[in-house]
Amino acid sequence: MAATPRVAIIGGGIGGLTLALALRERGLTADVYEQAPRLAEIGAAVALSANATRELERIGLGAGLAAASTTPTELIHRRWRDGRKVAAHPVGTGSWYRDRFHAPFHGIHRAHLQAVLAAALGPGTVHLGCRLVELGERSDGMVLRFADGRAEHAELVVGADGIRSTVRRWVAGGAHEIYSGTSGFRGIVPVDRLPDLPDPGAIQFWMGPGAHLLHYAIGSSGELVNFLAVVEGPAAWTGSEGWTAEVAGDVPLRAFEGWHPAVTSMIAAVTHTVRWGLFAVAPLRRWHRGRAVLLGDAAHAMLPHQGQGANTTVEDAVALAALIARESTATGLPGALAAYQTLRRARTRRIQRSSWTTNALLHLPDGPAADERDRALARLPQDLAWIHGYDVHAALRGRPAHTATAGPVVPAPRSPGAVVAAPAVEGCCRG
Repeated sequence: MAATPRVAIIGGGIGGLTLALALRERGLTADVYEQAPRLAEIGAAVALSANATRELERIGLGAGLAAASTTPTELIHRRWRDGRKVAAHPVGTGSWYRDRFHAPFHGIHRAHLQAVLAAALGPGTVHLGCRLVELGERSDGMVLRFADGRAEHAELVVGADGIRSTVRRWVAGGAHEIYSGTSGFRGIVPVDRLPDLPDPGAIQFWMGPGAHLLHYAIGSSGELVNFLAVVEGPAAWTGSEGWTAEVAGDVPLRAFEGWHPAVTSMIAAVTHTVRWGLFAVAPLRRWHRGRAVLLGDAAHAMLPHQGQGANTTVEDAVALAALIARESTATGLPGALAAYQTLRRARTRRIQRSSWTTNALLHLPDGPAADERDRALARLPQDLAWIHGYDVHAALRGRPAHTATAGPVVPAPRSPGAVVAAPAVEGCCRG
């Protein structure tokens, strides 16, 4: 057996590439196997919060991310019909967010983020067109078999292969995907086509009965607006193409009839032929089995309403790399995997629950409950500290993991009076 483990990462998305980079920072090598013929992320954009950007900056990606991203001016919540601003908090205005959480907030196209990661990794690590079809275990590690007949061996297999993970089926068995009963319509629109949109440089939630719309600027100069419009239904998901189902083009606008012109003009600016089902993964009893372990959506795919799918995936990758390196040899892997599960499972489950609860809070009809939610939004910076202020390295050292300089850390919401609504992320279940 090799002195240091040979690591095979299944999936060349944000999690797989970040893990490969984090391992390399610690003197370990990995091979990334991606089933697609080229690197191409699904989904329009991603909001990277401080709990991820501080880790990406630590591995030298800060300048590349900043060049490809837009930092939003504020986080704003608005009422659905008249656009009334019910809460506003600075993000990029001044240095408030960075001062508080010690890292920036970025809005970036998923493809641009993947390009930054891949460029930092360089050639030779990512193997394209490799669809994993079977895993097997033997005394010295794992055997991987791919659809093209290729077979590989590794001391450790990491499943960074998304919500319908082949590796998860080997680790945990069965199907764990849960349809939320909600779906989304998404798009990217040039900001100059949205004359009715107030504060185009801000992250904004428009909240209303049975639906909400989130948007934020992307592009190096904020010239584009990325949006996700979420509605209740359909009651059951029957999309034959997995995450998407065909839909008549007038369905999105009918769902937002009577909403502010900024919302309806944004939705109307895109031709909608599909709706995206919003799914999560049920909490898993175990994240590893033998010498295979799960990361990101494969372990804890969540609804996008806390904007943490991609961010928690980055956290996973950094934590797993550090724990593997700490054990330093293949014989130490079982302890590293057990420590990884202990460190990551409780936090990600908490964010999953919060994301699920937040959907209902964003969809309240006008009335006392919505008014109570709006009042709670005034304390959003404090309520978000436990998410954005998390520091993986502090957690690995067994120290308090929150780096925010002020404000109490509060639990995830359990009632309308304890709402936590953070920037959502484009994608079927990713954040």
